Amino acid sequence: MIEVSGLSVSLQGTQILAPTTLRLPGGQITALIGPNGAGKSTLARAIARITPPAPGQVRVNGLDVATTPGRRLARELAFLGQHTGLASRLRVRELVGFGRWPHCHGRPGPADRAAVERALADFDLQPLAGRFLDTLSGGQAQRAHLAMAAAQETPWLILDEPLNNLDLAHARALMAHLARLREAGRSVLIVLHDLNFAAGWADHVVAMKAGRVVAEGAPGTVLTAAQLSALYDTEIAVAEHAGRPLVLHHL
Repeated sequence: MIEVSGLSVSLQGTQILAPTTLRLPGGQITALIGPNGAGKSTLARAIARITPPAPGQVRVNGLDVATTPGRRLARELAFLGQHTGLASRLRVRELVGFGRWPHCHGRPGPADRAAVERALADFDLQPLAGRFLDTLSGGQAQRAHLAMAAAQETPWLILDEPLNNLDLAHARALMAHLARLREAGRSVLIVLHDLNFAAGWADHVVAMKAGRVVAEGAPGTVLTAAQLSALYDTEIAVAEHAGRPLVLHHL
């Protein structure tokens, strides 16, 4: 479980995240949704201690994020942000191997190498494993960074808009992989803009607007026409497919 208590973030005197208190359930996929500037990425980064220390408290599986040593925290959660950057002379397998650093500290053993190979397979990267990162397409590079985060094999995986640059097939494959991680007992917090990926795969949805949490709960209780129309300031219809919400954008 992730417990957030009174967490707020201000940048250059502007409040980006209002004081926020919420609990994110373990063993589930939680989707953060909301319009641009809602504070989704800020909340995800603050939970993962990527942003500077902020007022409030975050506990991940009982560990205080602010005071837990980095090496220990890196074995509890993995974070992948939107802006990864590319080291041009780094090969895909080497990048994915960085995900094992919290476990092996640069001295990989059989278990670490096996974890890298699993991640390469899970993200359809085996044919690209020897390629330099600067020779990849945007989508291929995104999958390589996702594989690195997955190879860290932490109880919590926090992903900030990971579907960027992915085509439909690989976006669906990512969500299916996250569902397998959930079935294995791992927990996922994912920032999403595509509401139907949230509707189709998430167990828990947190809706944000203007730096505040405005709704949270199961997809069927959050992804309603009334709530989404108010959240995005535009008319949105919601139908149902296979027992889950299906979001229909009006033209």
